[in-house]
Amino acid sequence: MQAIIYCRVSTDKQAQHSSLKRQKEELLELAKLNNYEVYKVIEEKASGFEIERDGVFELLEDFKDKKANILLIQDETRLGRGNTKIALIHQLLKHDVKIQTINENGDLTLSETDTLVLEIVSIVEEYQRKLHNIKIKRGMKRAVDKGYNPRKNLGDAKLGGRLKKEVPITEIVRLKGMNLTFREIAATLRGFGYDVSKATVHRRYQEYIQEQLDEES
Repeated sequence: MQAIIYCRVSTDKQAQHSSLKRQKEELLELAKLNNYEVYKVIEEKASGFEIERDGVFELLEDFKDKKANILLIQDETRLGRGNTKIALIHQLLKHDVKIQTINENGDLTLSETDTLVLEIVSIVEEYQRKLHNIKIKRGMKRAVDKGYNPRKNLGDAKLGGRLKKEVPITEIVRLKGMNLTFREIAATLRGFGYDVSKATVHRRYQEYIQEQLDEES
């Protein structure tokens, strides 16, 4: 099993240098005792309340890419404190990462409060995903009800296939003419295979309008 070792101290003081070194040595020993292969050791000097840490982004990316499946830390506070800790643990659990600590000599044990908060976060995230999908379906339905024919208008767009990089300005203008909002247009086009955001749709529409004005002047 592949493990990532994460060590963190909050300041750059000399006393913390030895703490960082001790964490690394103890975690390497923990990996050895459990026959884990250490994929990477990440050392960081930053506040546990700060989520914008290079080491954190690095380990999350590695776990997302399945380069490792175990995280070794001294204790949960090394990962983070307060809401930052909860947010990071939530992301790690989503990637099926096993978190083990030196202090517990094994799997991380969360308090009842932390467990409850994580359950609530997971529920909220699931409903956000459902709402997002519902918005896409509603946008598509509204466009079709107004006479929009995606198979005809989008030509060779592969429904449900690879996302197209090109933004179909003709269809944006057509849908806008049907009184759809930019959010609804973006949701509709995403449903038909175009990777576009509300901001992109709005920007491309404004660019189109400006071009038309320039041609008329």
